[in-house]
Formats: sequence, structure tokens, C-alpha cells
Amino acid sequence: MDQEHPFFSISILYWNSDQTIDACLDALNAQTDQDFEILLIDNGSTQPISRRLIEKYSRLPINLFTLEHNFGFAGGNNFASAKAKAEYLVLLNADAFPRPDWLENIRDEIRHHPGCFFSSKLIMANDPCRLDGTGDIYHVSGLVWRRSYNTKISSFPEKEQEVFSACGAAAVYPLNAFKQVNGFDEDYFSYVEDIDLSFRLRIRGYKCIYLPNAVVNHVGYGSTYRRSDLAVYYGQRNLVWTFFKNMPGIFVWILAPLHLLSNLLMITLGIFRRQGKITIKSKWDALRNLTLIFQKRKLVQSTRSVPIHRLLLAMDWNPISPMIKLIHK
Repeated sequence: MDQEHPFFSISILYWNSDQTIDACLDALNAQTDQDFEILLIDNGSTQPISRRLIEKYSRLPINLFTLEHNFGFAGGNNFASAKAKAEYLVLLNADAFPRPDWLENIRDEIRHHPGCFFSSKLIMANDPCRLDGTGDIYHVSGLVWRRSYNTKISSFPEKEQEVFSACGAAAVYPLNAFKQVNGFDEDYFSYVEDIDLSFRLRIRGYKCIYLPNAVVNHVGYGSTYRRSDLAVYYGQRNLVWTFFKNMPGIFVWILAPLHLLSNLLMITLGIFRRQGKITIKSKWDALRNLTLIFQKRKLVQSTRSVPIHRLLLAMDWNPISPMIKLIHK
């Protein structure tokens, strides 16, 4: 491996990840393709990375960086991208454990899909018979969810195909494309930032390909609970921002009533789950900052290089999809 010009730069954000980071690094140590560097970012963790960890994995090309405070998933990975030397930026959660041929298979697929970005096949680490996701879905209402989440692997077809977005737990981007769109929007902090990034990449003409042979076991919600107030707040706020910033052309207004309805549904669901106050706060804060979002929208839409219909066709238009998702959530 050329230490100065590796093929992959792997960004791992460490935030109180002591329980899973060893398994993550073990999985990278076992990769059949070792042409990578690791950018290990201590993202303001209250449990700093120990010297023991670095010594244990001295064979791996780990570059350790310590940030003064938690910059979120968005800011932490943007920091890593600025340090990356490779052609491709790989995001890997500290609680994600790739199979040994993960990078080798990704490199093979890159040859067949130049100029694309990629989503891995995520399997539930604690229930390996079920999928944790095969990319992300964006519904025209502005709702998002993990594609095929909690589906039995045996019932899901092994098919490489285009998906709307790559899940940030194990995603691969051409580094120049990532930088071309200015990476993640750091105002998002965490949650939905990968959907927003994928939307902006699609607006520039990049496609996202799901790779069924790029397999990663994923614990999920390793640093926050799935329905924690933090997850609800940022997730619900960022849904609104993503819709108004990225929905192309006049469709932002055509679909706005449906988006309003979906947000009222989310507030109702939040109240039912005894998280009404935090859900309402998230929506209010989203609205309070719409002036800034529309300023960003002008910049994003000015970069569009693909027809609007191509973007719309990549979205889910099924009117009952959100209800099916909520029933099974």
C-alpha cells in the first residue's frame, strides 16, 4: 500500500465507543484489501481513546485526531474528509464490523460504476438473520427510512441496484464528489445528514448504488438510543430542512401540503410515544430557521445538472409506504 496515496480513507468517529471499537478495528485488520488509511476521530468523547488501543492495532495505518468537543456526525466526518488522502472516502461507524472481503468487493464494483457512491448491505449484529438496511428511502412527503430494515435476509433478493441514499453507517463516496458538494451540512449535527448529502450529490448527477456483496454487521444506535430525545429532535428537525432545501423546482410547493401532513403525523406519533414536547420543539426550530434553509436552497438548486424528473423518479411515490413503515416501526 502507498501510505501517501491509499485507495480508501476510512473515517471512524469515536464517541464513547469503547465497547465496539475493538471489533471494528479487528474487522479492518482482517480485510483482504489493505489499501487504506484509517482516520480515527475522537469526537469530543468523555471516554478518550486509550493508548492501549493504538498500541494493540499498531499494524493498522491509524491516524488519530482528537476534537475538543462533539461536532456531531456531520462535523466529525467533514473534519476527516479534510485529512483524507485517498480517492474514496469511506464512512464506517464504530459499531459496524465489515466482512473480510468488504473493501475488495467495493473496489471491484467501483470499476463497474465510475462516478457513483455506494451503500453497503447492513446486517443486524445482534440478529444476523435480519437486515439492518440496504440503503435509504426518500419519500416524496419528506419522510425517510432505512430500506428493508428488519427484513429477513432469506426473503430479500440479492440484487445490486440504484437506491436513493447511502446509509452513513457504512458508505463510500468519491472524495472529490464529497468535497464538491461541501460534504455534510454541519448545521444538521446528526441524523438525516446522510440523506441530505445524497440528495445534493444526486442533484449534481451522481447515483447511489446498493452493493449486496459489501456486507457489514451493524449494532446500530451505538452512541444514542433509537428513540432518545436527541435522536427525535435532530431527526425530526432535519427532515423539514432536507425537504425545503433539496426538493427540486416547483415540486417543493406542489408537495408542501403532503409534507405538512407528514409532519403533523410525526407530531401525533411523538405525543403517542410521550415525546410530544421534543417533537414539537424540533418542528418549531426547523421553521424558525427556514430563512437560512432557503438561502442554502438557492445555492443547492443552482448546481443542479440533471433533469428534475430523474430526481423525482429516485423517490418513493407510494402513498401508503409511510403508513406501512410506521406500522412496522
